Amino acid sequence: MGTEGDRKTAARLAAGTLTVGAATLGYAVGIERRRWTLRTAELPVLAPGARPLRVLHISDLHMMPGQKSKQRWVAALGELQPDLVVNTGDNLAHPQAVPSVLRALGSLLDRPGVFVFGSNDYYAPKRKNPARYLMPRGKKKRIHGKHLPWRDLRAAFIEYGWLDLTHARRSIPVDGQTVFAAGVDDPHLRRDRYREIAGAADPDAALRIGITHSPEPRVLDPFAADGYDLVLAGHTHGGQLRIPGIGALVTNCELDRSRARGASRWGAHMWLHVSAGLGTSPYAPARFACPPEASLLTLVPRGKTDQETAEETRRNARTTVR
Repeated sequence: MGTEGDRKTAARLAAGTLTVGAATLGYAVGIERRRWTLRTAELPVLAPGARPLRVLHISDLHMMPGQKSKQRWVAALGELQPDLVVNTGDNLAHPQAVPSVLRALGSLLDRPGVFVFGSNDYYAPKRKNPARYLMPRGKKKRIHGKHLPWRDLRAAFIEYGWLDLTHARRSIPVDGQTVFAAGVDDPHLRRDRYREIAGAADPDAALRIGITHSPEPRVLDPFAADGYDLVLAGHTHGGQLRIPGIGALVTNCELDRSRARGASRWGAHMWLHVSAGLGTSPYAPARFACPPEASLLTLVPRGKTDQETAEETRRNARTTVR
């Protein structure tokens, strides 16, 4: 049996641990998940001689009608006047959220834009045991919520002029240059059918870009083989809860944890950019060391060595809290 002093020390340690845990949870739920952040990076993916393009990457809004702060912040992104907006899905978290998404995107809908949908465009979120995210994917039983009005959202996007790239290949004029773009339906739901867009990307385009909601390697590999310069994805939430010095514990897909957010090389010629997204499930409303984000990517011509471009990307990466 321990002494009275030992018991008091143990009690103080336990109380201290609970206090730190409560403070961390309070920060993750009450502060960081609303710490809206603009991440910027420069990627050398354009054809030699092409003019730089500015691409705004938005993903994983998980919008609820009452999330006014998020709506105002996203609406202010219109001031950036990007050349192209890419939306990689999971816009909805409520059956009445379509007007809120459109209000948030605001003037961005007047810019050239492309999109694909994710699981939380098709199905509402449901309460789940957080431990299931640590389980091997093969042992997880897929749980769907109620159907969401994705058709209404799609119709609105198209009415504004954005292009649905779900199993589609399109040549798009952007700032006087040709962007060749293609996309797949959500691999997380196993709705992807890459064979429908398979084939070499346009070799004469200034940029060849692929988009997908979940960055599954089985989709990224054929994009790379078909000659795409850049693939944009979301879904991972950057891990959502990251440990400083370690990073993301999970990606909720087959992508390795080191690529849970930001830019990385995929193969010899293609870049991948994964957005940590702007929202969370209403049943897991917390972020830690991973603030909600949109990304403004400045795309510049290729021409440097792999080591030079990787080092320059790290130097040029910036995060701005707005």
